[in-house]
Amino acid sequence: MKKIFKFLLRRDVLIAILVVIAFLFILLSSGFSLVSSILIDASIFTIITLSLNLETGLTGVPQFGRVIAIIAGAFAVGAIPGRIMALFMHLPAGADYANDAVNYKVVPVINKLLESNPALSILVLIMSLVIAAIFGAIMGWITSRPAIRLKEAYLGISLLAIGDFLMWVGHNWEPLVGGTTAVFVPDPLRAFGVNRMVMALIMTVVLAIISYIIVEKLNRSPFGRTLRMHRDSDLAMSVYGKDKVKVRTRSLVIGAALAAVAGGAYVIYTGTCTAISFTRLNWTFWPWAYMMLGGIGSNAGVVLGVLALAIARSMIVIYRGSVFGFLMNWGIDPIWLEYTLLGAVIIIIILFLPQGLVPEKTETILPFERVKRIYEKIIKKK
Repeated sequence: MKKIFKFLLRRDVLIAILVVIAFLFILLSSGFSLVSSILIDASIFTIITLSLNLETGLTGVPQFGRVIAIIAGAFAVGAIPGRIMALFMHLPAGADYANDAVNYKVVPVINKLLESNPALSILVLIMSLVIAAIFGAIMGWITSRPAIRLKEAYLGISLLAIGDFLMWVGHNWEPLVGGTTAVFVPDPLRAFGVNRMVMALIMTVVLAIISYIIVEKLNRSPFGRTLRMHRDSDLAMSVYGKDKVKVRTRSLVIGAALAAVAGGAYVIYTGTCTAISFTRLNWTFWPWAYMMLGGIGSNAGVVLGVLALAIARSMIVIYRGSVFGFLMNWGIDPIWLEYTLLGAVIIIIILFLPQGLVPEKTETILPFERVKRIYEKIIKKK
């Protein structure tokens, strides 16, 4: 009984229970559609924040350009799979594919084919996510080049600038993803005879679980120990014969591929690719807030941080008029509460919870019990 009580008093367990209670309250008060919407957003941001935790929390790279890989995956899914389908269907597939006058006619034709062919829909879905991962990995390798020479503030500012540059290229170059008018994306989620929202929920949750398993496996592997060595002292890592350039590059490539998959999944979920929507606020700073709240270096903490803040954001957006309307009497517009929350969370974490809700746990290379047995054998031999 004491063990159960002690387990329930753990910080991560208490937070998980509170998150479940919050979801039950939302389900009973607002219905399944809102719960599924929050879970889809949380799943996408879980993938993104796990990738950020891999690069920053484990490797120590100041990744302030998380949006770069997300843009790579989103633009790849917005530009390539639809053109491939259009080419095979003898529809416009060149630069004019992204023109709004052409795109809104071509994509519905593609969607009709996908609706009637579940196998083709699955193939298109897998192809889209693989394309996103490939382009994300390429972008991760490209961004690893300045990471070789630059550190801390200089690298962070450089990555921020690259992210903004890519967003404005997509916004102003129409043949890529429609420029200012965006493009529709072929929808492989309609062909399974169930609600599209349910399919989107299944897709994003499964991707989030797979991403968590990948990052957790890496964290517990020799490669993960090498990443932590790089984070704590890259000089010591070099002394032990590890190439810090290769370690940084691998970390950035893997993290960027995961983030790009999240970007591609988001575009498939929304059905459109709008370049101007991929801002550093939503796709870099919010993941940083999630990671800092959950615990830098803690994958379980990241998941709980994303869920907790995703619920808080949604509640503020939904109830900011009815519940927080009284703030207008004080000259405060509730429409800005979501962004105020971002700043407040970061300040509170820095002041009171510098290690996050679920701090990173130090783990021995071997399980404690095995280390204890080895030690006892050595003692007996003496």
